[in-house]
Amino acid sequence: MGVKRTDQGTVTAESVVVLPVLVLVAVSLSWLVSLGVVQIRAVDAARETARIVARGESSQKGISVGSRVAAPGSTISVSVGEQQVVVRVVSRVRGPGRLLAALGSVDLTAQAIAAREPGP
Repeated sequence: MGVKRTDQGTVTAESVVVLPVLVLVAVSLSWLVSLGVVQIRAVDAARETARIVARGESSQKGISVGSRVAAPGSTISVSVGEQQVVVRVVSRVRGPGRLLAALGSVDLTAQAIAAREPGP
């Protein structure tokens, strides 16, 4: 008498194998989206800061406005020359949770240059 084989339970076994991979992919994609958002915020902060300082406001006021636009914990540096203002924003993004902790953190940078406006 032969043993009758069935496919019963194969879907469950396949799901158990594939589910952790799908979770890892979802977490990775959400982290990539957050990297994009932080980069856009850094670019916007650099532009706003450069624009404010170029029109004659103080560097501190520009940094204050830029800090509100940039991601929390970002550093903003301003270099004022005779004809231009250079602003650099550095934002550190840490890996998501413990799943991708091996990735460590990523420093995203943005730079904006604006011509100084003639003052009175």
